[in-house]
Amino acid sequence: MTKHNLKVGLFGIGLDTYWPQFEGLENRLIGYLDQVAGKLNNYGAEVLNLGLIDNAEKAFTAGHDFRKGDVDIIFLYVTTYALSSTVLPVVRRAKVPVIILNLSPTAAIDYHNFNRLNDRTKMTGEWLAFCAACPVPEIANVFKRADIPFEQVTGTLNDQQTWQEIEQWVEAAKVANMMSHNTLGLMGNYYSGMLDIYSDITLQCAVFGNHVEIIEPDELTALAESVSSQQIDDKLNEFKTVFEIDPACKESELEKAARTSVALDQLVKRYGLGSMAYYHKGTGNANGETMSSIILGNSLLTAGGVPVAGEYEIKNAQAMKIMDGFGAGGSFTEYYALDFDDDVVLMGHDGPGHLGIAEGKIKVKPLQVYHGKVGSGLSVEMSVKHGSVTLLSVVENKGKIFFLVAEGESVAGPILEIGNTNSRYRFDIGARKFVEEWNNAGPAHHCAVGLGHISSKVKKLAKLLNIEVIHIC
Repeated sequence: MTKHNLKVGLFGIGLDTYWPQFEGLENRLIGYLDQVAGKLNNYGAEVLNLGLIDNAEKAFTAGHDFRKGDVDIIFLYVTTYALSSTVLPVVRRAKVPVIILNLSPTAAIDYHNFNRLNDRTKMTGEWLAFCAACPVPEIANVFKRADIPFEQVTGTLNDQQTWQEIEQWVEAAKVANMMSHNTLGLMGNYYSGMLDIYSDITLQCAVFGNHVEIIEPDELTALAESVSSQQIDDKLNEFKTVFEIDPACKESELEKAARTSVALDQLVKRYGLGSMAYYHKGTGNANGETMSSIILGNSLLTAGGVPVAGEYEIKNAQAMKIMDGFGAGGSFTEYYALDFDDDVVLMGHDGPGHLGIAEGKIKVKPLQVYHGKVGSGLSVEMSVKHGSVTLLSVVENKGKIFFLVAEGESVAGPILEIGNTNSRYRFDIGARKFVEEWNNAGPAHHCAVGLGHISSKVKKLAKLLNIEVIHIC
């Protein structure tokens, strides 16, 4: 949550010509609109409900009201037949994503009682209360001709599936809003030679709307030098609570990790960071000491809503933040190996892990060498909770950003006990096909993993951001 939380715009449409013709129809439709507003209010967003718009004059005013109300997304509830001229001025001026709600009052008209009314005016009024589907093609045609993107939810007012889909749109809009107000910290520099992880920072800001703060490792080192003994003791107690610490871990290494963790907390507060990517060789200097003791603190940050990606992987910091925004977690991962006997993909990474999605407590172990990196120190070992998972990669290709997503299962079995995060994932298309299909999309070799199957939410977020998504399985 930020000081600029999601604002949802809602309006219904009708035709003012009907109201004097069909007694009670207008109030009935307003009642349906109030039901929609009530349900939207339950999803934790501020709702600006402009009521039933039934002529062009009201439409022009509604467009201005949505602009003044700073709404992030509009739900257009089609209550009955309405002219497209009551829609275009609203959406054109508001200039935010629009979701058409084509919702009937019930699953079907009660034909028996309908045909027994014996009053064709009353019968027509009753029919018009079920006539939401009628103007949707007209509205869609106008939106297409006006180059206005739109999405649809078709169902009934009280259908669970319908409202699950609407709730997912609200969740996706919340994540889009969160990303557009996020400050991503970049500390250090790229890992030399990893050409796939190099990113266009301006493009990232243009697509997601976030701010980027460039931070020198020296600043973290300076903060660490000013940490008090009491702060170190408090952090050590936190470590003992949340981690399972191997007895082989030296007290001096734990104290160093605690000092750096306190400094990281201060750095996050100083810049208002919501996520971070980092890497620094730090050979033979104070920065080297700082960066070799950063994993435990970054694991705590990742679990606390500030996802941290190693190897300066900006795209994956974005992916992890998205997963975290959906409440799925979001841990840094890459291929480790293929197990053809069990038809699973082993995936993990050195560096921070996500406490909130671990199978049991994260283990802290000492490493004599950080493979491929300078130094040694404490590291974390964990597996992702067994059950459904989603993988997400934010991919850059030829000046565009798109999402790559796959759903699978984290399964029990032997892992590599090397002091890194690592898990076993099974996919319904099999390990061989998954790996080939994922690679064919051309992502960087890192991705984010989170709990649950949330590809439908990721797809909705992609729609709101006007980017493509590739769904592997």
